[in-house]
Amino acid sequence: MVVSLLLGLSAGGVWWWKQRLASETPLATPEQQLAATGSPATPPSATAPSAASAAPVAAAPVAAPPADPLAAAGLSRATIRIDGPMETAVTAAAGPEVGPALAQVVTRTLVWWVDVPGDLRRGDTLDVLYQVRPGEEPLVYAVRFTSNKTGQTHRAYRFQPDGDKNPRYYLPSGEELELRLENSPLEDYEQVTSLLRDGRRHKGVDFKTPVGTPVKAPFTGIVRRKNWSFRFNGNCVELEEIGGKNRRALFLHMDELPRSLKVGDRFNVGAMLGRSGNSGRSFAPHLHYQLEAANERVLDPYESHRTYRRSLAASLRATFEAEVRRQDGLLGTTIAGG
Repeated sequence: MVVSLLLGLSAGGVWWWKQRLASETPLATPEQQLAATGSPATPPSATAPSAASAAPVAAAPVAAPPADPLAAAGLSRATIRIDGPMETAVTAAAGPEVGPALAQVVTRTLVWWVDVPGDLRRGDTLDVLYQVRPGEEPLVYAVRFTSNKTGQTHRAYRFQPDGDKNPRYYLPSGEELELRLENSPLEDYEQVTSLLRDGRRHKGVDFKTPVGTPVKAPFTGIVRRKNWSFRFNGNCVELEEIGGKNRRALFLHMDELPRSLKVGDRFNVGAMLGRSGNSGRSFAPHLHYQLEAANERVLDPYESHRTYRRSLAASLRATFEAEVRRQDGLLGTTIAGG
């Protein structure tokens, strides 16, 4: 028993002596740790950060909202249901600042399908793609018109073929929307802006064309008058047909007439009478062309002349069809046929 007691006291003393030595031994410096182990010392209380927590976390990019294709194209769209006067319906859809003028411009396309306003019906619908232009009338690019009168959906698209001076409206078939007159007073123009059947009670056809466009005789005739009622008509000429139907053709708002032009002068069909202008009571450059019978009854040039439509060349069809798809997309729905 005594021997066991002595051995226990000896072991406890050895343990106490080791603990004291450990408490008195200083910690190794970082330099000593690096020399001994090849890596710097890490304080006991410090925890080495991971690579992920050390690097700043980048914010995920926020996707930009998709651009409005209409706004990107600089265009506007109006969807219209006709339940009364067309101007009222267009103004309700496009707003009071644009609506009245837009209704007039849209009418210029509708009149090639129906009489306006006589053939319009409640429930007819219109989709119009247009551009607002400060100080000018809206520029219409596409019209889609569903008529209860004809039972069809009619479409027209603004397109300017390479090499053509003016853009025009075309049907999906590639034909021009507007009919052309054989022996027309103008070989080229931008648009017909007024017809006898457009509800304006106008007595002639207005051709939108730049000042200086050559004006030609639609038949062989003799000059009967010039520059009468100048305040309203501006520079003007009246040509009376020789033989035939003895019709009279009136050309109003022309540019200054040639000094050589005199009453009694004879012009053969196709000869140049003068040039178009913007004179008299005119609000934009155009030619007013009016036909009358011998008894002064007003005639519709589109019933007195033979008419035809031009078609796009085959080489232009792919470009035109791509533009039709673009405009249909901006209108909202692509409609086959029409």
